Amino acid sequence: MISFERVSFWYRDRTDPVLTDVSLEIGEGEFVLLTGRTGAGKSTLLGAVNGLVPHFTGGHLEGEVTVAGVTTRSRPPREFAHLVGVVGQDPLAGFVTDVVEEELAYGMEQLGLPPQVMRRRVEESLDLLGIADLRRRALRTLSGGQQQRVAIGAVLTMHPQVLVLDEPTSALDPTAAEDVLATLARLVQDLGTTVFMAEHRMERVIPFVDRMVYLPGDGTAVDGAPPEVLKDMPITPPIVRLGRLAGWDPLPMSVRDARRLAAPLRAALPDPPQPAPVAAGKPALTSAGVVVRYGPTVAVRGVDLDLHPGTVTAVMGRNGSGKSSLLWAVQGSGPRQGGTVTVGGVDPQKVSSAQARRIVGLVPQTASDLLYLETVADECTAADDESGNPRGACRDLLDWLAPGIPAEVHPRDLSEGQRLALVLAVQLSATPRIMLLDEPTRGLDYTAKEALARTVAVLAREGHAVVVATHDVEFVATAADRVIVMAEGEIVSDGPAVEVLGGSPAFAPQVAKIIGPRWLTVEAVEAAR
Repeated sequence: MISFERVSFWYRDRTDPVLTDVSLEIGEGEFVLLTGRTGAGKSTLLGAVNGLVPHFTGGHLEGEVTVAGVTTRSRPPREFAHLVGVVGQDPLAGFVTDVVEEELAYGMEQLGLPPQVMRRRVEESLDLLGIADLRRRALRTLSGGQQQRVAIGAVLTMHPQVLVLDEPTSALDPTAAEDVLATLARLVQDLGTTVFMAEHRMERVIPFVDRMVYLPGDGTAVDGAPPEVLKDMPITPPIVRLGRLAGWDPLPMSVRDARRLAAPLRAALPDPPQPAPVAAGKPALTSAGVVVRYGPTVAVRGVDLDLHPGTVTAVMGRNGSGKSSLLWAVQGSGPRQGGTVTVGGVDPQKVSSAQARRIVGLVPQTASDLLYLETVADECTAADDESGNPRGACRDLLDWLAPGIPAEVHPRDLSEGQRLALVLAVQLSATPRIMLLDEPTRGLDYTAKEALARTVAVLAREGHAVVVATHDVEFVATAADRVIVMAEGEIVSDGPAVEVLGGSPAFAPQVAKIIGPRWLTVEAVEAAR
C-alpha cells in the first residue's frame, strides 16, 4: 500500500538530510508505529506519504514514494485526499469550518459524496469517537483533547484507504486514547485500512500495532516487529525498561503479558515505602471559589486550590474537565467570573502582564502562540533580557530539554516537540514563584520528558510551586508529589501521587499495574532491589 524506495530528503538551506536512503514497504491493513527522538524526522516521513513533503514544505526529495501504486511525485497532495487521510499534530491548524458537525462533513463535500451518505458517516464518526454531544459546539470552544478527536473524525468520514496520524493521542486522557486506538484497530481489522502513526507515548500504542519503524536521528530507519526493534532502542516505554531490569526474554509488549512474568519480581521486592506527606505550611498561592464560564457552560465550579512552595502538583482528568480553564484563571490571563487568587497578597489578574509573568508563569497547550521572533537565538536572547538573566541561560536550558536545535532556524520550522521545548525554556528562564504547565509533554520523547522532570524537580527544590496539567500518567508518576483529579469543573480527588495514581484503574502507570499500586516507576523498583 505504501512504498518508500531509497528516499532521502533535505529541507531548504539545510546541508544535512533529514532522511537518508530510507526504504520501507507497508502492506494493506497493517498498523505501523513510527517513533524516534524529538526532531528525528517523523513528521517529515509521514508528510511524504501524501506528497505534503516536498510539494508543500519545499526541499529536495530523492527516491520514490508511492501509495496504492501512485507516485506522490506525479500528483499534488489534493489528489490523494480520497486515498490518504492525514491528522496533524495541531488539530486546530487543520480545521476549515467553525462547528464540529460541519467539520466532519467538509471533507466529504469536497469529494462530492451524496448527502445521505454524508449524514450516515457523520453519525458513525460521532458515535465511534464518543463526541455526539459536541456536534453543535464551536471548534474553538473545545478542549485540546476534544479538538483532537474531532480532527480524527473529520478524516474517518472520508473512509480513506490509508490513515496517517501524527501524535493522535497526545492530548487525550488515558480512557479516550484507548477508545481512539481501539477504533483504529477495528478499522485495520474490519475494513483493511492501513494506519501509519507517529507517537511518543509508546506504552499506549504498542499492544495494538503490527510493526514499528524507529528513526534513530541519523536519517536512517529501523523496521521490524515491536519486540525486535525495542530490544536495543535507547528510548523505551516503562514496560520494556522493567523487562530489561528483570531480565525477561522475550520482552513483554502488554501489561497482561508482563503480569504473568512478574510474580518472582514482586516476591523479591520489600514492602513499598510510605508516600511522603504533601507539603504543609504557608501556601505560595491561594485560590478560593474560582468560577469560570464560557457562555452557558460552566468550566470551573467554585474550586479552592492552595499551592505550596517546593511541590509539584499534577492536575488530571478527562478532556473537558476544566484543567486548562483553571490554570488560565489562576495565572490571571484567562476569564474568572468568581473567586479570588492571591500570590503574596497580589492578584495576578490585577497587575500588568510582565509583572504577572514573574509571579505566575504559564506554558499553554498551543506553545507556539508564545513564539514571535525570527530565529531560535532571537527567542532565547529576548527571554534572557526580559528575565534579567545573563546571555545564554535560556539556550542552556533549551539544550538540556532538547539538544541540537540550530540557533538560526525559524521557530515555526521546528517540530512540535522542539517548539514546546523552546517555549518551556523561555518561560522557565523567568523562574516565577508559581509555574503552570499545560500539557507540557506533548511531542516530547522519553528522554526529553526525563529532562523536563529533572527541570521541574530543580524548580521545586529552589522553592517554586509547579503545576502540571497533563494526561501523561507516566510523567506524573515520575515528577509529581501531589495529584489533583478534576471532573466537570470540580476537584474530585486530591492527595499524594502514590495514593491517587495507584488506586485508579484509569490513571495507574504501567509499573503499578504490573507490580502493585505502591510502585509507580521503574526507578523505584530498581532502587528497592
